[in-house]
Amino acid sequence: MEMNANYTSLVAVGDSFTEGMSDLLPDGSYRGWADLLAARLAARTPGFRYANLAVRGKLIGQIVEEQVDVAAAMAPDVVTLVGGLNDTLRPKCDMGRVRGLLEEAVERLAPSCGKLVLMRSPGRSGPVMERFRPRMEELFTFVDDLAQRHDALVVDLYGATVLGDQRLWDVDRLHLTAEGHHRVAEAVWQALGLEAEDDWRAELPQAAPVRWVMRRTSDIRFARQHLGPWVMRRVTGRSSGDGRPAKRPELLPYRMPPLTAPGPDSAPPGLS
Repeated sequence: MEMNANYTSLVAVGDSFTEGMSDLLPDGSYRGWADLLAARLAARTPGFRYANLAVRGKLIGQIVEEQVDVAAAMAPDVVTLVGGLNDTLRPKCDMGRVRGLLEEAVERLAPSCGKLVLMRSPGRSGPVMERFRPRMEELFTFVDDLAQRHDALVVDLYGATVLGDQRLWDVDRLHLTAEGHHRVAEAVWQALGLEAEDDWRAELPQAAPVRWVMRRTSDIRFARQHLGPWVMRRVTGRSSGDGRPAKRPELLPYRMPPLTAPGPDSAPPGLS
């Protein structure tokens, strides 16, 4: 990878991870790693253009159907593609179909852009994730294979121990905090051959021990407020992204939105 390469455009494709969920701005919108990356690229390249087609809850089939051809037609310098993880978390998952659809996405995107960036998504601990870990690792192995065959980059977030630290995850335990998104943005920045500004793999300071009662109380609250509704959406085939438009559907010059205070009627969007 050419060091300090010049990039003039970026298109982000995917689901809630790329939409930026849990990196909440004061106005109730989400920022996330892709916006942070775009802002940094725009700061060094006048006229830099950015589109973010990601929508929370999307499965890989929906990403292929709704986002891939749109991204390919934009012919940007960089496309990021993160998808398939939502499929692995469904009660029933045809991994052969997931691999086939992901390969279809890569085959369409790789020739259309200067550089395609894929990711091995960050890992978490806990009994829910342990159930699905074999599927996740099968997906990540296939991502590595696709990258090798199509000359794509792979950002290995799964291999970064720090991104398994629960302090980098929001209370829903599904989406990264603002600090987590900052680290992902830095990881992609470095993968693109740009000079490092931080060590995104650096471990957090040792956490103070949490009392057993507080942990159990937190687990119960999480199960009631987040896990239960999430499971019901998976069982019924619904998604919080149903009917929701792309975050930034056009490839246009980018400036980071101002950190304005929320209005009286604003509220955070729902969880994926």
